[in-house]
Amino acid sequence: MNIPPPYQVADYAWTAMGIYWLVSARQSAKSKTNEPHVYRILRLTILCTTFVLLLTTWLRFGPLGWRFVPENPALEWAGVAVTFAGLAITVWARICLGTNWSDKIVLKENHELIRTGPYAFMRHPIYSGVLLAIAGTAVVEGEWRGVVAFCLLLATYAIKARKEDQLLRAAFGQAFEKHLQQTGFLLPRVRIGAR
Repeated sequence: MNIPPPYQVADYAWTAMGIYWLVSARQSAKSKTNEPHVYRILRLTILCTTFVLLLTTWLRFGPLGWRFVPENPALEWAGVAVTFAGLAITVWARICLGTNWSDKIVLKENHELIRTGPYAFMRHPIYSGVLLAIAGTAVVEGEWRGVVAFCLLLATYAIKARKEDQLLRAAFGQAFEKHLQQTGFLLPRVRIGAR
């Protein structure tokens, strides 16, 4: 049995993730708030650009095609492992959100403040998982286009996550403030010392 190369395994993982995401999106509750369409169009354009950079060779020219890590099978397989870890965090977080999930910055009907699973440690684990998976795939590909894809989505997710925090603060008040103190933004909050 031939094992596919690391870049192909990473591509399969992203394809499976995309299919899961499309299927699970149908289980989302109806929104009770909305956001301007221009924001969603802009985010989807950036998301598409990110994955074109990361998973295709269309933009593999000039500095985007230069390597930032040497070709090394062990490093590439480590990148695959990081990709799988990031996608696993993303799926775990999506399952925990249940019907509260949306790709838009909105509140759902009967919206709940989720504080279980990865949400016990960080407020935006879906974004964190996707970014970790992108970082892993960037190592697999080894070219600067992967770094650009990561930075592009990091900036987008940081802005989107701050807007979501504002929306949740307005909706949940003190409960969200407590959640804010106990969790990290995109990374788990590190607690030093005993309490």
